[in-house]
Amino acid sequence: MIRQIATLFAAMILGACQQDSAGTSANEDGVTLATVSTQNSNDTRIASEVFRSFADPTRQATQTFGGYSRGCQAGAVQLPETGPTWQAMRLSRNRNWTQPVTAGFVQDLSAFAASLPGWAGLYIGDMSQPRGGPTGSGHISHQNGLDVDIWMRPAQRMNLSAAEREAISSIDMQRSRGAYVNGNWTAQNEAIIRRAASDPRVARIFVFPAAKVAMCANATGDRSWLNKVRPWFGHNTHFHVRLNCPPGDANCEVQTPPPAGDGCADAQDWVNNILNPRPADPNAPRTPPRGELRMAQLPGQCAAVAAN
Repeated sequence: MIRQIATLFAAMILGACQQDSAGTSANEDGVTLATVSTQNSNDTRIASEVFRSFADPTRQATQTFGGYSRGCQAGAVQLPETGPTWQAMRLSRNRNWTQPVTAGFVQDLSAFAASLPGWAGLYIGDMSQPRGGPTGSGHISHQNGLDVDIWMRPAQRMNLSAAEREAISSIDMQRSRGAYVNGNWTAQNEAIIRRAASDPRVARIFVFPAAKVAMCANATGDRSWLNKVRPWFGHNTHFHVRLNCPPGDANCEVQTPPPAGDGCADAQDWVNNILNPRPADPNAPRTPPRGELRMAQLPGQCAAVAAN
């Protein structure tokens, strides 16, 4: 069910994984953070400062370490800046690095998008840094190469210049703070998200609450894919896909699966609370700010990733 109203509106203001502006993000869908490492216990360096300094990946074998919100990646691959049916956006961020499974997923989903009327493919937002880890701006997750933000703007050109990719933005799909979709929301947006959620490689997809409600209303036949689509504020210009840990990757921290069922009643509850906010519970425990992660708080293997 929905968390306390104060927490939710803080998340709405900050955004769970901002595409077009910098800032600290909320922790999507209650992600449980990885266990603090004891292997780097004396390393007090700010992890985001360490990891955002790397322009290239390690030459280690491809592997994820830790969780989506506290981890890193080795042997990352770079999603090509331009493909037949995709373009990586905001190239100056150097965040189109990822695990091979994520790159393959993007290529497959973009090919499907290109089959839809009015879409030439997909515009791809942030994935991860060359070695993963905290970014210092825009995200709490996206740390282990298994998260990708996909713009909801119809991609109509696959020949955008680097300058155009910095200047162009996605488009807003919500009105009334996420309680309703607006006229930009189309059947094609729904089809792309349904296709993504039906992919067995996908663990979760984050969208703004009204988008989930709209998909619940329109879904016919098999509705099992709706379980993976989770409402979260800030995802009104893009949707966030989170992939499962790759098979055999023992160092990847698995996230607890979503609750059983299609989740539609929960999404409607989010919308109801936007329209008629419940009074905040004055006795609710307050969650202290997370603060900057230190290297000592990442999985022990991340020290080797940073030193390689």
